[in-house]
Amino acid sequence: MLTDIEIAQSVKMKKITEIAAGLGIKEDELEPYGHYKAKLSEELFSRLKDREDGKLVLVTAINPTPAGEGKTTVSVGLAQAMAKIGKNAVLALREPSLGPVFGIKGGAAGGGYAQVVPMEDINLHFTGDMHAITAANNLLCALIDNHIQQGNALGLDQRRIMFKRCMDMNDRALRNIIVGLGGKVNGVPREDGFQITVASEIMAILCLASDLADLKARLERILVGYTLDGRAVYAKELGGCGAMTALLKDALKPNLVQTLENTPAIMHGGPFANIAHGCNSVRATKLALKLGDYAITEAGFGSDLGAEKFFDIKCRFAGLKPSCVVLVATIRALKYNGGVARDKLTEENVEALKAGVVNLKTHIENMRKFGVPVVVAINRFQSDSDAEVEFIEQFCKEMGAEVSLAEIFAKGGEGGTDLARKVCETIEKNGESGFKPLYDEKLPIKEKLEILSKEIYRADGVIYTAQAEKAIKEIEGLGFGGTPVCVAKTQYSLSDDPSKLGKPEGFKITVRDVRLSAGAGFAVAYTGDIMTMPGLPKLPAANKIDCDNNGNISGLF
Repeated sequence: MLTDIEIAQSVKMKKITEIAAGLGIKEDELEPYGHYKAKLSEELFSRLKDREDGKLVLVTAINPTPAGEGKTTVSVGLAQAMAKIGKNAVLALREPSLGPVFGIKGGAAGGGYAQVVPMEDINLHFTGDMHAITAANNLLCALIDNHIQQGNALGLDQRRIMFKRCMDMNDRALRNIIVGLGGKVNGVPREDGFQITVASEIMAILCLASDLADLKARLERILVGYTLDGRAVYAKELGGCGAMTALLKDALKPNLVQTLENTPAIMHGGPFANIAHGCNSVRATKLALKLGDYAITEAGFGSDLGAEKFFDIKCRFAGLKPSCVVLVATIRALKYNGGVARDKLTEENVEALKAGVVNLKTHIENMRKFGVPVVVAINRFQSDSDAEVEFIEQFCKEMGAEVSLAEIFAKGGEGGTDLARKVCETIEKNGESGFKPLYDEKLPIKEKLEILSKEIYRADGVIYTAQAEKAIKEIEGLGFGGTPVCVAKTQYSLSDDPSKLGKPEGFKITVRDVRLSAGAGFAVAYTGDIMTMPGLPKLPAANKIDCDNNGNISGLF
């Protein structure tokens, strides 16, 4: 059996100019990075601004399990399948973060015969967007410490610097550090820390900015820290936002690549959904809507995280109205939610499936609260029995949701044509999008968190630590209480406890801190033990990746 990278390397790619031409993109609207990837220029945005939008399809999933769900694989396969049934669809995905590629996940550009290529480039340096974000973030950090070193005219309290350094690598040793050691010439010692680039506010800003002017304005609004007398200090006061914009000007342009079946894919931005807002850039999604009759996009992890933030943050800010949700699940994952051990998931167990399907049921119900119809995509495995398949089909029928058994991993687009048809039929049947956000962003922060905890996580309420209470009061005092909330929470459970599978009951969500991302335009609520800098596992994926003397990469998933 071929690995993902062997499959990707065996397929003949088309030149990116040919992919672009198929979308009606002119040569001078394309900025190639080699033969198979390119940036899309501002001229293209300007030319297409008055073109009618296509229909927006969001792919999300149940809570992830060790059994795997295959959300990105289904997203890619659905785009390939749309082409098989004669539809003009454009895929819009996030860029993979470099750190997890060497950690647990390996590659992150789909799988089997539903991948985005060039797979190695995408998973490694791609077009340098992640590096530009890292550089802009750390430039601001350098400016902060330099300001303190050079006399601290603003009176910054070095104990209350809110903006952290970042790097796009899993490195737990950098979570909490002390900078400025080594004597007076090396700066003023203070506590600091790193977060992974995809959790940074700069990443969120890039993904939510509408254009270069909006990008710069958002950078200027970043809350840097507080003075000794408690006044908030923003990045604009330090200067350097123009330089940060210069570092990000090319990174703001979406990237065009292709799938294994030579259908177009736009990849841009990559915030995690468990510690950030989990969606690709507004610019990429809007461009996909202009270029295709259908735009297929994805939100990270389960629908309780990525999809909720897609709806309540991204769609709210960008004025997007999704027409359909594709909810991905596997029978193996649902049995895992029903209590089956990982090494027993290939054995038929309808009773465990009945117990675990409550997780799928909750996600279907949650998505409908946004006024968007749901199509369930069961990512089928050879071990799925006829009895298990029959149960899932009957369950979805009783829920009033279309269901499709997709064999995308093994068959590519051909394995997803039934799903593609059902998505198109669902959109046509439902007509104009009835999308609406879950809450009014002008509500107090606590009220918004209460709504999310009860309506999405199905908790009995929220517990706030003293630190969280203080932070909320401070944020609302600054005038930012009327912004959406971005909850940092474990992806493995609807609750804030990763061990609670299925549909947990009788629990409360604990908010331990709330921090303002003023440039991004939301407040981040931290729950449980969630961290913004991942660590490497005992046996990192990096140990399996290699490069031969001819530059051929192996082991990348």
